[in-house]
Amino acid sequence: MLNNEGDSELGTGDAVPLNQREELRDTVVRRLIKWHGRREPLVCNIAEVIATDLIFGTLKPGAELNSVDLAERFNVSRTPVREALMLLEQEGLAVVSARKRARVASPSQAEIREIYGLRSQLLALMVRELVGTVTDGQVRALAACVDRLEARVAAGQVDGYFRSHVEFQDLMAEYAGNRTLKRVLDSLALRTLVLRYVSASSPGRMYVGAKEQRQLVEAITSRDADLAAAVITHSTLQALAAVERAWGGRVAGPAGPAGPVGSAGSAGSAGEAGDDGDGPP
Repeated sequence: MLNNEGDSELGTGDAVPLNQREELRDTVVRRLIKWHGRREPLVCNIAEVIATDLIFGTLKPGAELNSVDLAERFNVSRTPVREALMLLEQEGLAVVSARKRARVASPSQAEIREIYGLRSQLLALMVRELVGTVTDGQVRALAACVDRLEARVAAGQVDGYFRSHVEFQDLMAEYAGNRTLKRVLDSLALRTLVLRYVSASSPGRMYVGAKEQRQLVEAITSRDADLAAAVITHSTLQALAAVERAWGGRVAGPAGPAGPVGSAGSAGSAGEAGDDGDGPP
């Protein structure tokens, strides 16, 4: 649930520590939701929590997003919930229709391939630019990030691996120094985080991924732009293959429920009265 400061408690199951999900929500997801400085804080806070549920699979692709249930969960009226869902639609995470209940976005296999094809090219360009300018201090920071990633893999922490992988790629984008390229990557980031977690949580994928990130940081350390681009392209396409194998099992059926919406909480004040129907959000 959300409290007045916008913090939340999310049901995450028993497999992985909760703090990794909270950390991702409070850093990466929050930055991406607010990167245009849009919407009021209450709407952004609701969107952050729902987006985190989508990323970690608590809400499945194609599942209904019942605005009444969500309003009860956050102890608000349906108005900020509807605005949060529209914000998520802009980010490619939800589908909002005029007279139908909102649903979690469910990209087709063709759309997933398009996303990964574009992402592989952008990431190859990113590491080429990074290799041309990276400092020794930045190389050490990247290597330390991969050290943390490997430690979390050794501990069997899927969420920890995922968090470190996101941190590693964000750090590379920052060090590459191409602000336009980073904005383009950020514009795709939330919808790709959903797919990236499907890949990261696939059986055995994080062990392969850890080896790929170690190879990548070694290529960057040796200032080998061609090798770095080849490694990140191969890694991205391997991730795509993992997503394609797993995606069917993540999609809810035609009448699929929204999944657990969590316990009711407070996302600020109680919200407006007279907005408690169970019609379209």
